[in-house]
Amino acid sequence: MQEATATHPEGNTLFPIVLSIVAAAATGVLWAYANPIQLVPGVIQWRIFAFLPPLVGILLGWKSGFICGYLGTIVWSLLAGTFIPAHSLIVDGIMVGLTGLLPGLIFDPARTKFDRNTLIKIAAVCLIVGLVMVVAVSASLAYLGIFPFWWAVMYLGLSDIVPMIIGTPLLVVPALKILKSAHPAGFTRF
Repeated sequence: MQEATATHPEGNTLFPIVLSIVAAAATGVLWAYANPIQLVPGVIQWRIFAFLPPLVGILLGWKSGFICGYLGTIVWSLLAGTFIPAHSLIVDGIMVGLTGLLPGLIFDPARTKFDRNTLIKIAAVCLIVGLVMVVAVSASLAYLGIFPFWWAVMYLGLSDIVPMIIGTPLLVVPALKILKSAHPAGFTRF
């Protein structure tokens, strides 16, 4: 029975689902408590772990990346005391989820060679999806009267986009090696 599992590249399908939920919880906790640099004290921090949704999306699949970003946003907003139902559940959650979904759709480790050009493409995808996310979230915050639009674009861009374009390409290769060594029988991306 175990030999059959090892010969099929599909492997375990439950693994990425469980890991994406664990990553979502970790993402929310890290965003709430491990952001030492305050861009707007008490409101916007430099999210040094903003790379987690795109990284999870690439490694575990686009659905896993979306789960990590969406649930991570909900966990973070509840822990940080910034939960606004319409904003957090709809705009912020979905847009941050897309930062994990799109890189996961574009880059599949089974079909992608992670050379220098690919890492540059990952950074470019993170930049583009990050810009879309920041504009949508800023528009939502401006509509709700929380922050002026351009002010939110500037600070959210610094907060989220910079860590995504640096952290995701920097960590994808070592994270993939760790994941493969931890689960040598393979698994299906979710």
